Amino acid sequence: MQSARTLKHHAGLVDRMATVQGVDLEEKMMEGLLTPGALGDAVLACTGCANPGDCEHWLDARPDSGTAPDYCRNVDLFADLKAGRSA
Repeated sequence: MQSARTLKHHAGLVDRMATVQGVDLEEKMMEGLLTPGALGDAVLACTGCANPGDCEHWLDARPDSGTAPDYCRNVDLFADLKAGRSA
């Protein structure tokens, strides 16, 4: 089981990456396209990433690029949500 600190850190990364993709996770939840469980799964997927430091640097360098790096474990989720598809 992941520590609360690790989960919080990766939840922040997921939120930042979604924002860069033009996806407001809270809005998608209110629209019914994203469930709390799917968001939790996204955070857990992020915790398995081998590149969280690279992700942070990428986010800092490209705050509005609109394209996630290939290694992002949630790139498909963000693409679906951005297109208005359910997660």
